[in-house]
Amino acid sequence: MCGRFVLFQPESLLDAVGQWPGVSEVHAPQSLPPARYNIAPTQTIPIIRVKETLAAIEPARWGLLPHWKKDEQGPPLFNARAETVATKPSFRDAYKKNRCIIPLDGYYEWHTGEDGKKQPYYVTAPEGQLWAAGLWATGLDKLSATMVTTAATEEMEWLHGRLPKFLLPEEIRPWLEGDTSEDLLQPSGLRGFHTRPADPAVGNVRNDYAELIEGPAEKKLF
Repeated sequence: MCGRFVLFQPESLLDAVGQWPGVSEVHAPQSLPPARYNIAPTQTIPIIRVKETLAAIEPARWGLLPHWKKDEQGPPLFNARAETVATKPSFRDAYKKNRCIIPLDGYYEWHTGEDGKKQPYYVTAPEGQLWAAGLWATGLDKLSATMVTTAATEEMEWLHGRLPKFLLPEEIRPWLEGDTSEDLLQPSGLRGFHTRPADPAVGNVRNDYAELIEGPAEKKLF
């Protein structure tokens, strides 16, 4: 699963998305998001939707609000399992017609060590940004989104049993165009992730600063 992530280079999105196949223009109608180091469910995230050759980077609630939702109560639908996304009532309509991409510079995952303690790790791509498969909806007259997850790859299963569905460059367009092939719902073909311990302070959603991704803070003796 993915319950916290990082996007600290939002200014790079315009150029990066502009290189996607078939995209000739990229707009951020409500401006680019600020740098964030601890994004949590129900908070605002940027999503990317594409219509023909125009890509739009837009703010959305992280936690899908299907059209039948009467309020924002209950657990937020911030992850959608690839195994059931096509059939589960919460996601099936969005899967059929409302695809998007969620950009990340990295994400956090917690691992329980042999000592029983949970340690957060910061995970990044081998190079460049990560593009997660997402779905969007407009229930309650609010743009919202969820991130699709799959079983973890062999490389990453030591950290957690689930992994966001990170799309390879050649998979971005098919995903956005509604391709329903089973290959797009298989674990990510991306390999070579970098992981390092993150500061446990990331567990508090009120903490949002660059040092979180640099590891546990050292205690000063003087």
